[in-house]
Amino acid sequence: MLSTSVAYRLVARDLQQSLDLKRAEAPVAREVDYYLTRIGEVRSIDDLFADTRLYNVAMTAFGLEDMAYAKAYMRKILEEGVDDPNAFVNRLNESRFVDFARTFNFARDGEAAVQGADAQGGVADRYVRQRLEVAAGADNEGVRLALYFLREAPKVTSAYDLLADPALWEVISTVFAFPDAMANADIDKQAAAVTARLDLADLADPEKLDRLIGRFTATWEATQATLQDPVLTLFGAGDAEASVDLNLVMTLNNLRRGGV
Repeated sequence: MLSTSVAYRLVARDLQQSLDLKRAEAPVAREVDYYLTRIGEVRSIDDLFADTRLYNVAMTAFGLEDMAYAKAYMRKILEEGVDDPNAFVNRLNESRFVDFARTFNFARDGEAAVQGADAQGGVADRYVRQRLEVAAGADNEGVRLALYFLREAPKVTSAYDLLADPALWEVISTVFAFPDAMANADIDKQAAAVTARLDLADLADPEKLDRLIGRFTATWEATQATLQDPVLTLFGAGDAEASVDLNLVMTLNNLRRGGV
């Protein structure tokens, strides 16, 4: 098996080419073509949910395939939308759901919700990227983590964003050797520890971000040889042993909303 660093570089050095190759693969191409052909016919939440294949592509595009069964939950998100600060999705304050609700904004746009570029080609592009990341991490989850970090880290605006996202935090804690016991510390002290080691502006600088990911892949390769537990739970289907527990995530969400 290729090292984490080499496997990541093979995908990331020409990311667009990697995406094009993934998009051309028959199983991916079929789902993308189906989605693009059918999405324009959708006029309501019911229409979106009624076509299971279409719905599954949309959910996968936002990394929500593990929640595809929870249609009542997703319906509540779409019915309330994102415009009201007290809407259900804003109380969740989880980026995957927020992005989904913004893209399929039936609450605001009604029948025209899926007529824009974001809900059509944009979702298709997201789907291909998700499939690429999953495939790249099939033999080495470090590669998937690195690709996820490449995609999501530039959106980070505070240390709390890193602490609240288990996959982002796995990268940061690996690079800076933050101990698991750090999760027991006061959340503000955790955030301060992060900003003392990392200039968040570096995440928006492609060269500095690339160097940081290089440090991660090298460290991951060195440390994971002695570990056996999978990290698939970092991408949605978590359990009680995940590196950031539910209580911590809820605390972080409250802080990010300005709560106490």
